[in-house]
Amino acid sequence: MANIARVYNFPGPAPGYQESRVADLDDGYTRIANELLEAIASADLTARQLKLMLAYIRKTYGFNKKSDRIADEQIAQLTGLSRQNVNKAKKELLSMNCLFLEGNKIGVNKEVSAWHFSKCLQVSNFVSNPETRNVSKLETNEVSKLETHKRHSLKTTKDNINKPPISPKKVSPKFDPLSVELPDWLSAETWSAWVNYRKEIAKSIKSMQSVTMAINLLGRSREKGYTPEEIINQSIASGWQGIFEPKQPKGQSQFRAQQRAIPENFATKDYGQSDMPSWAQE
Repeated sequence: MANIARVYNFPGPAPGYQESRVADLDDGYTRIANELLEAIASADLTARQLKLMLAYIRKTYGFNKKSDRIADEQIAQLTGLSRQNVNKAKKELLSMNCLFLEGNKIGVNKEVSAWHFSKCLQVSNFVSNPETRNVSKLETNEVSKLETHKRHSLKTTKDNINKPPISPKKVSPKFDPLSVELPDWLSAETWSAWVNYRKEIAKSIKSMQSVTMAINLLGRSREKGYTPEEIINQSIASGWQGIFEPKQPKGQSQFRAQQRAIPENFATKDYGQSDMPSWAQE
């Protein structure tokens, strides 16, 4: 005899159907002061902190208690948060005086005027191990400064490689033609007159070579019978930029000038008698 299997379809909820849930006072309720509820609604709380406040109200006032021993696991199950997040948010609410501790019992602080939300920022940086927090900040600051110093050093080194070093300019002392040693035959007054004249015409003497050449020229002119005063005075009077050596000695040039100055008397000279040619006599 063959075994026969029968399938019975029992009535059940249709696929995708979800049972509706309706809150009813008959299932229980939590009595809370309106002022406390309004304070929570207007408080500057995060989503986690708000969840914890409502959860602690449910676990205390929901059982007609002001405080009770409530583990973090219970709040985590009620709010859906992890135990670590519950512990962190609880410490934040305690620091803001929104919650209070009495021994090992915890509850909601009904003195809403004592709530301080400015402390939330300080507690949000809370780390369970203070030593870890301090060491992390110290190491991070030192490493950041070290890396910044390295990057700056590398950039400076790269810039120095691309750019040749700039050597400071050597400032040579200004040459003073009046401080040179003069020969005995050249007076300081005569030389000073020539130097000042060159300054006035914006042609200052700037090198020792120029001084040596000028003194040598004056010395050669002196050998030809000209004094340094005559040569220098002639250049200044003529508006020349330099001094020039005369081509002829002093006496010879004067004698030739006198010769050129005396005119010849052609009338007094006897040129003899010339014979007239025969062709001119006819």
